[in-house]
Amino acid sequence: MAETASPKKKGIGTRVEMPCQPAEERVRNFSEVALGYTREQALEEARRCIQCKNPRCVQGCPVEVEIKDFIHAVAEEKIEEAYAIIKRTNALPAICGRVCPQEDQCEGKCILNAKGQAVAIGRLERYVADAYLASDACAQLTGQEACALPDGAKKVACIGSGPASLTVAGDLAAKGVAVTMFEGLHVPGGVLVYGIPEFRLPKTLVVEKELNALRQLGVEFKTNWVGGKTIEVQELLDQGYDAVFIGVGAGLPRFLNVPGENLIGVFSANEYLTRANLGRAYDFPNYDTPTYIGKNVTVYGAGNVAMDAARTALRLGAESVSIVYRRTRDEMPCRHEELEHAEEEGVKLLMLSAPVAFHGDDKGTLHSVTLQRMELGEPDASGRRSPRPIPGDTYEMATDLAIVAVGTRANPILLEATPGLNLNKWGYIEVDENGETSIPNVFAGGDIVTGAATVILAMGAGRTAAKEIARRLGK
Repeated sequence: MAETASPKKKGIGTRVEMPCQPAEERVRNFSEVALGYTREQALEEARRCIQCKNPRCVQGCPVEVEIKDFIHAVAEEKIEEAYAIIKRTNALPAICGRVCPQEDQCEGKCILNAKGQAVAIGRLERYVADAYLASDACAQLTGQEACALPDGAKKVACIGSGPASLTVAGDLAAKGVAVTMFEGLHVPGGVLVYGIPEFRLPKTLVVEKELNALRQLGVEFKTNWVGGKTIEVQELLDQGYDAVFIGVGAGLPRFLNVPGENLIGVFSANEYLTRANLGRAYDFPNYDTPTYIGKNVTVYGAGNVAMDAARTALRLGAESVSIVYRRTRDEMPCRHEELEHAEEEGVKLLMLSAPVAFHGDDKGTLHSVTLQRMELGEPDASGRRSPRPIPGDTYEMATDLAIVAVGTRANPILLEATPGLNLNKWGYIEVDENGETSIPNVFAGGDIVTGAATVILAMGAGRTAAKEIARRLGK
């Protein structure tokens, strides 16, 4: 470990690594992989920050956390103050510190990044959130000692209960607005619950804690309410809600459109991860949820969702798991940390390959896939090299579980049931700079506006909408 620096010495030492479960142990359990900083490690890392006069890290943060100030507070061992600073703009620091791509956002702007030693902002954010034991729901949500109680005079509805809606609910509830959240599934939390595995984001320790804080502030959760079916936007407005926020995500999976994709054993990553995470298939027999156990697993795609699916399959007992990607390792869009963890656990990378057909037995059960070898062509106008097939170069690979993780698109159920809602050419909701849609007092944010993106970007959209809603309500 690097030598501990004093608060007066800035930028000394190398980046403090995050303690993790050993790969050979974690690959067979669903406990959190990254264990978090100790107090000493957090102080050492915080004291590496050089406290720039113009902190570029803030420019890289979608919710504009006052990073310089909260890290300074950590360096001086003022954890409550650090928590209060973060909570001014970030509703879910324990979550963001775990799942946000800091290396491409705040840490990517850090001046120390030029030497490959950016301050570990995300890890420090997680440490502060985990170390600070909030005395009540208001302190947990805002970092302040007092929040306004809902008076019932103003009320807002959120459709969907993912990161964007949770941010809207937290910001408005703290100002005394009554918020009701309508969730289509039987558990609130959206992608935080059904999409991200327990080993990356503990549900009881982290997500449920945030949900309970919202409940204590008066936020009402209504589960099994499907937007566009059980409840519609206009109904909510007619019932007296002053504003409606749409945060339903973009959870409709895309597929490969190759022969055999309907065979038994071919899953979208959405379904596979929902079974494992929301259905708690990983905790069998305590939760009797059916899931599909593969021996030779192939995962198609190279984003964070693909990594989550591959690592979940290993933990559920697969003998081999391969990521199949039509580009090279350098082009993989997943977080570097997730890729490194996956490789340490034994996930194999099959680069420059693309599926052209799945094959099954006479019972319709998957047993193999034909893969096309690819090569990268010349760079296009954006500088990206597109993959192209090598004529005649195909091969067959055994697989009994295939997981398709090539992206998602907007679910049309709510959109088609909402007349007057303008959509862009990709089928996502159009909003203005305040997050308002073409329907007055109806706002939207997160993946249903941007397409599949990150938790922190969704939270930023929720915060923008909440500010405007609060202004209109005089809060």
